[in-house]
Amino acid sequence: MKNLSRSFSLSLVAAGLLASATVDARSLAIVNATLHTATEQGVLENASIIMDNGKITAINPQQVYADQVIDAQGRIVTPGFIASINQLGLVEVSAVAGSRDAGEEKAGIDFDVSLAYNAHSSLIPYARKGGVTRDVITPHGADSIFAGLASVVDLSGDLQSDIQKQAALVVYLGERSKGSRAFTLQTLINKLEEHQTKAAKKPKKDDDSKPSTEDKVMRKVLSGDMPLVVGVSRAADIIELLKVKAQFGINLVLNGAQDAVVVKEQIAKAQVPIIMSAMDSLPSSFDSLHASLDNAAVLEKAGVKVILTVGGDASHNIYQLRFDAGNAVSYGMSQQGALKAVTSNVASVFNINAGSIEVGKAADVVMWSNDPFELSSHVSKMIINGEEVSIQSRQDKLRERYTTESSMPRAYTNPK
Repeated sequence: MKNLSRSFSLSLVAAGLLASATVDARSLAIVNATLHTATEQGVLENASIIMDNGKITAINPQQVYADQVIDAQGRIVTPGFIASINQLGLVEVSAVAGSRDAGEEKAGIDFDVSLAYNAHSSLIPYARKGGVTRDVITPHGADSIFAGLASVVDLSGDLQSDIQKQAALVVYLGERSKGSRAFTLQTLINKLEEHQTKAAKKPKKDDDSKPSTEDKVMRKVLSGDMPLVVGVSRAADIIELLKVKAQFGINLVLNGAQDAVVVKEQIAKAQVPIIMSAMDSLPSSFDSLHASLDNAAVLEKAGVKVILTVGGDASHNIYQLRFDAGNAVSYGMSQQGALKAVTSNVASVFNINAGSIEVGKAADVVMWSNDPFELSSHVSKMIINGEEVSIQSRQDKLRERYTTESSMPRAYTNPK
């Protein structure tokens, strides 16, 4: 009888686990949507998309089978936007030193800023309201030219969510308040040469030492497996970096690059992507004399892969990424080019399995009330890794608190 009871108990446990797994693995479908795929397929009208186990499993199947079906009623559905070059989740209040974890004076090549990432930052729900589902977070500022390692995070707000570490090595060159830009570029070249030589040496038989994190990172950079993101603006510096790319075969990505339009043909020929703000309209230094609102359009037409980012205090303003993309369109960038600049282009540069609506990609999908690049539009529904997430932010809660009619003093509500 004991054994029978034990078997029955185990059966109940197994059934419970099976039921739990079934709940967690609910499939989701969106039908009657205007899909902006950010792929060669372009825009698909009256389309359907099915998501299961965190991935897109079908587009326009003959029959739609899913645990939950959402009728888009013709609304626009896009891949979730991917922000980049910011400190989201690494800073809460810029003026409060204790809430800033994105920079370290002693940082170097092996500085992994994702160790301080806070998935519960109040800035993350606000970023989601702008259609952003993933982000490339980067360290900033160090005594060295090497700021550290970038990471890719999803904006689900889940403390257990996966973080794609070592997505890129971040370097800052160009103008200096002290010293010469020549020294910083030479520092980069010397470091590449040092690790190139080290990699070419055969290990000694009695050498049982393990490679350092810096060694591993630089091997990936030299093999082209890890992008080297270089913050630089002046055309002359860009030309020198293109020479470095040719010499070492690195996967170079330019960040900022306000003068890139001057050497756009060379950049396009070298197949170097550019991360830029569409809102850079005036020179902020002698390095950025060619900053202009139409730079994104000029670079796109020249065949350069463009990634749009938010300039200035990006961590607190990621929400405006879609508005910046809309401004790029108003100054000549194509609609689809702007969409790719905040989705699939970012994904391809940083090896992210997201950023487009196609089978096998992460189920990061956003439904919009209207054109996402229009000021009056808003997110209707957001799905990250196949799960619907809230689009309510702290700002929404504050608005509701201060506008709710009540017999209590302003900003208070009656307890229920």
